[in-house]
Amino acid sequence: MFFEYGETEINFLKSRDEKLAAAIDKIGHVYREVEEDLFSTVVRTVVGQQISGKAQKTVLDRMENFFGQITPEKIFETDRGKLRSFGMSFRKVECIKNFAEKISSGEFDLAAVEKMPDDDATEYISSLKGCGVWTAEMVLIFCLRRKNIFSFTDGGIIRGLKILYSLDKVSRKTFEIYREKFSPYCTIASFYLWEIAGGKLSEKEGVEDF
Repeated sequence: MFFEYGETEINFLKSRDEKLAAAIDKIGHVYREVEEDLFSTVVRTVVGQQISGKAQKTVLDRMENFFGQITPEKIFETDRGKLRSFGMSFRKVECIKNFAEKISSGEFDLAAVEKMPDDDATEYISSLKGCGVWTAEMVLIFCLRRKNIFSFTDGGIIRGLKILYSLDKVSRKTFEIYREKFSPYCTIASFYLWEIAGGKLSEKEGVEDF
């Protein structure tokens, strides 16, 4: 399953910025996989903090081979040593155990998150142990499929902005200018900035013409 967006979002973004419009035309549609289960999405995002995508996949493959579906009940019932054996740091184990315990006790309401506005959902998720704002924002994008998320703490987005707009640095003030420009479709703009950060627009393809 992929994040759904179409002509409405693309045409809006292209109308707001010529350089982004040129990048969109060169890159084409960006397909980003999304998930439906909020708990496993948070776990996956925590596991992926500060490690490579390959390392994250290795850990998650081990967990899925052991658990099948990653659920609060299974994490709650599994001891910390076993969780550590999948390749997670002690801190990450504590984070996901804490999350499972809060769900088990009713302290954290998974269903309520889906109905919250973006800012409230971000604050609620980031209140979890080990889940900062970036983790919450990624969950909003890749599980809740919110269309107006723009993460200042995401290195890929910052790198994409620097490349596309030939910036030496991106201050918070500058970032907010682009947030306002891309809103209410910042998430879709983020997809293209990630592609740019990943090298989809090389000099050969004409990025210098932007």
